Amino acid sequence: MARLKDYYSKEVAPALMSKFGYESVMQIPKLDKIVVNVASGEAGSNSKMMDAIVSDLAKITGQKPIICKARKSVANFKLREGMNIGAKVTLRADMMYEFLDRLFNVALPRVRDFRGINANSFDGRGNYSMGLKEQLIFPEIDFDKVDKIRGMDITFITTAKTDEEARELLTLMGAPFAK
Repeated sequence: MARLKDYYSKEVAPALMSKFGYESVMQIPKLDKIVVNVASGEAGSNSKMMDAIVSDLAKITGQKPIICKARKSVANFKLREGMNIGAKVTLRADMMYEFLDRLFNVALPRVRDFRGINANSFDGRGNYSMGLKEQLIFPEIDFDKVDKIRGMDITFITTAKTDEEARELLTLMGAPFAK
């Protein structure tokens, strides 16, 4: 867990400083937080599904998730205000680096026909988002106990000002971007 954090301070930060010509070490972009989000439309009507989502997310991240509730009622989706519709976890500090290491080195290589993650999913302000189609790529999830395959969204929030800086930061931290 501390391995990636130490790698950032010894390898990544000096490389970014020389490439972009920062005058102060405080200008060097760093990873601020990682948000992992799982949404399910059926979770509002089925409380057991919400329990499964929460337990899977807790196993994957090592942290207790927050249950997200609907803000508005939408009749077409059979959704009422206040219904449980998903769960999310915000990872910071050591937990964030540990999750990042497991995601890049263990989970993503287990994806079938994996050629790298899309390098164009930046938001224009230095944050990167990606989606996973199934939670089974994480070794913490027991295949036999899965009731339904669910996807998740993972967002990397950085202090970088531009997408180019953020791309370089994530590349140096081991992100397997597609060539």
